[in-house]
Amino acid sequence: MRKRGVKTPKDRRNSGIEDDLSKVAGLNIQDKSPVQTIDDYQCCGSLDVDFPEVCALLGMTEIPAVTPRPKTTTSQNAEQSPMEGSQSNVANSAESAPWCPKNRLQVELENEEDPRSAREVRVLGWKIDETIAQALNKTLPSLSNLQRLHLWQAGLTERTLTSLKNTVSLCHSLRTVALEGAPLPEQCFHLLIGEDSKLVHLSLRNNWIGEEGARLIGGALSTPRGANKSLLSLNLTFNSIGDAGAKHIAKGLRLNRTLLCLSLGSNHIGDVGAGYLAEVLGPFALTQEEIVERRRLLGMKDSQNLSSDSKVEHPVSIPSSSSLDRSMAKGSKTASKRKTQTKKEEKQAPSQVGGASGKKEELKAKKDTKVPRVRGTKSGGKDRSPSALELESGGSQNKTVEVPSTVSPLVDTDVQHSDGQVLLPGNNVLTSLNLSGNRLTEWSLRLLLKVVKEQDEGGGLLRLSLSRNRFSLLNCETYLRIQEVMKQKDPLNKNTSRPAEEEQGQTDKNLMDSGESNQNIQHKEGHKQTLKQ
Repeated sequence: MRKRGVKTPKDRRNSGIEDDLSKVAGLNIQDKSPVQTIDDYQCCGSLDVDFPEVCALLGMTEIPAVTPRPKTTTSQNAEQSPMEGSQSNVANSAESAPWCPKNRLQVELENEEDPRSAREVRVLGWKIDETIAQALNKTLPSLSNLQRLHLWQAGLTERTLTSLKNTVSLCHSLRTVALEGAPLPEQCFHLLIGEDSKLVHLSLRNNWIGEEGARLIGGALSTPRGANKSLLSLNLTFNSIGDAGAKHIAKGLRLNRTLLCLSLGSNHIGDVGAGYLAEVLGPFALTQEEIVERRRLLGMKDSQNLSSDSKVEHPVSIPSSSSLDRSMAKGSKTASKRKTQTKKEEKQAPSQVGGASGKKEELKAKKDTKVPRVRGTKSGGKDRSPSALELESGGSQNKTVEVPSTVSPLVDTDVQHSDGQVLLPGNNVLTSLNLSGNRLTEWSLRLLLKVVKEQDEGGGLLRLSLSRNRFSLLNCETYLRIQEVMKQKDPLNKNTSRPAEEEQGQTDKNLMDSGESNQNIQHKEGHKQTLKQ
């Protein structure tokens, strides 16, 4: 007979199992509870899983499919630059991608076995509305390996472009963006080239960019107050910039020292616009606004130098002779006092074998550890603590590492003064300029020839595309001279010329050796003929 209310071990075991089952069921119910809002959804990093879920949370009925795209080979990437191969890449991706009856996101994976290794996302030929832009803003930042984003004829608006700009800023590895075939009435493409932008390659082909868009882009490249410090290549081909827009782009190149490649092909640019670009590549006069900013920057630089000099000179204080004498006397008194103490301790225990030596070692260790610190004198030795001057210099070294490599060219000391004007060295950082398919004549070619001849060997243009303009490539003497100058500046030709010279020298030496041997042979043959005669 068991008492009422008392559970047996079997009942306890059964009740424990029931409690565990109820707990597990409760957890499962909590885990399976549907996410109510897009903010509560946690992306897993796989676009084929995250994008449909986010679109469903946004209330979309027709969700674009996520389809894989074949991985591009390294040889194709090496042959085609980000500025030239975008149009062929669009055609190749459209042909190689599997057919899908509805809108889709094409994803290229770094590792085909890992769905979270997406390195490129493409949207080709369908409109991105505000809902899709919101879904991309949620899912793309979770792709840790995303490097390229390509949008072609995506029908963007000012609001969706602003959302795209925020998405790009959230993607830590994204460095290449191609936004092509998407004309905007507001022409606000400059939002992608802000001073805080991290993009390295940007393609804005075929977007009907006119004078206003070029003005905004030029202002994003540089102003007297600041400049873009990340963009290396900018593709603006197949737009309508014209001479007025080329002037704005040239103005943006005045103080930009980061951009390496600029493509302005097929933009209705004539001799006037090419003249503005040629003027920036050589020494140019500063405007009044730039002169004022230059004086402000130089004043700040001088004040920083003065403050740093005062900080460096402050710790180096030489103590007076009286203080040195007092400190030295104090140190000698303490040293003599310790010597007398050690002698007394040695006399107290003369009978102990080894005790004196151990006591001496202990006293020696104490003496080494407790060295009297004399104020105003150097401690000497290798184990001395760093001085204030060393700490100051070490801190300054760490600070110089953090300073960005690109500084404003307005503080350049290599300036010239002529006729009351301040001449700044031209833009020697730009190495590739594409002006093909425009309206240039031989008049603007003379200006470009003068510029490329004056640019030094340490920088300047290494590639200048001038095909499909209003002059003959075979009969135009100025164009042929430009090609000769660019060929001399090409580093590949310089590298190949050196082995050729060395090879020529080796062949000359071989010929000299062979000439000496031939003389010996001829001498022997002549000797044989005389013997026969």
